[in-house]
Amino acid sequence: MPESLIHLDQQLLLWFNGSDSLFVDRFAEVLTSGLTWIPLYLALFYLVVKNNETMLQIALIVGCSALCILLADGVAEGIVKPLVGRWRPSNDPYFKYMVDVVGNHRGTDYSFFSAHAANTMSIATFYGLLVRNKLFSVSLIVWSLINCWTRMYLGLHYPSDILCGLLWGVIAGTISYVVFHKFYYKVSPKINYISSQYTSTGYSNIDIDIVMLAIVGILAVAVVASMSVF
Repeated sequence: MPESLIHLDQQLLLWFNGSDSLFVDRFAEVLTSGLTWIPLYLALFYLVVKNNETMLQIALIVGCSALCILLADGVAEGIVKPLVGRWRPSNDPYFKYMVDVVGNHRGTDYSFFSAHAANTMSIATFYGLLVRNKLFSVSLIVWSLINCWTRMYLGLHYPSDILCGLLWGVIAGTISYVVFHKFYYKVSPKINYISSQYTSTGYSNIDIDIVMLAIVGILAVAVVASMSVF
């Protein structure tokens, strides 16, 4: 990268990175953990099971969800990071002392590009295309962006890592949906649902609300957990 862009990347990171708040430190730590979001993944699985009639349909969606992660994480961790070899900001010998680090959590692998950003955005993209509900799609995008914020706040990724991760996540999620679409209508009738209770692809609005409530609930629990530092 040109020196000017590297400098801009660093300055943007410092704007997002760290604070004088123990509460926000803990909040970011809690939300950046994949274990924190397990209830959301279970809610998405419930949504799929509840709104599909056969095991083949469910297996196809679960398989395409796994394809999202395989493409997003596999390319980030298995190909791009080793090839680019960019230090995480928290480990860069010329920059790390300018970065606020929480709990000495500096990460162990490379920085470019963010697998967190790619993974979460691939899932958000795939399920947004699958379900076709605007509020649901926005909620998943916000979930992805929250994860992205935690990575910059903790000094584990530069903004450019996040941006490229998000872009690749959109591509990975779209590819996975194309695969799903190609095979789904070979095993299922093509029905266009016209109802205030269902989306055009047949997903119940009540079940969609459960997924969004899971996101809100996780954030609420994270707030309570973060207050335990006082």
